[in-house]
Amino acid sequence: MLFKDGLIFTAYPPRIWSWRNPLSPEILLPALLVAQGMVGGIDTLVNHEIIERLPHRVEARDEIGLHWVREFIYACLFGGLAWFEFHGATAILIAALLIGEIIVTSCDEYIENKIRVLPQNERVLHVFLTLNLGLLIAVLVPTLIGWGGLPSGLAPVEHGLLSWMLSMFALLGVGWAVRDFIAWRKLRRLSSAAMA
Repeated sequence: MLFKDGLIFTAYPPRIWSWRNPLSPEILLPALLVAQGMVGGIDTLVNHEIIERLPHRVEARDEIGLHWVREFIYACLFGGLAWFEFHGATAILIAALLIGEIIVTSCDEYIENKIRVLPQNERVLHVFLTLNLGLLIAVLVPTLIGWGGLPSGLAPVEHGLLSWMLSMFALLGVGWAVRDFIAWRKLRRLSSAAMA
């Protein structure tokens, strides 16, 4: 064990993908996160930006407000789980992010269906995102329970290319969250000015 900045880091060799156990949580979790990042990115770029132009529509301000929160949540999940296991009390951080994502997704579905008609491809992408989120929950909950029983700390891991892809998605997620936060603030001001 290594101690650094008050946290305990456990060191062990990185896990290597094996044909003997391709469905292990160590393989499934980063793969499902990468799938979520890819499909979510396509949905955001194609539907929210190009087709619907949500950041420029005053009536979409509440939806954009939820989107920047979701993007920040996923950036934290991607960046954290790309390189670490969250043992002991630190597992609560990942659980809180997962619960936050479920709440944001539920609110987003309600709001977006209230303010606009979704394009058919967006509905299809949402089905895949929801199914994948369900798989993530199915893999992550027992993993978090297992991690919760270990001494508190961050355990470094590496998932090869998947870790680097998740890191890229984390950076993109932070950038897009900031961009949507700025758009949300602007839409709030425009909405307030329109009401005055």
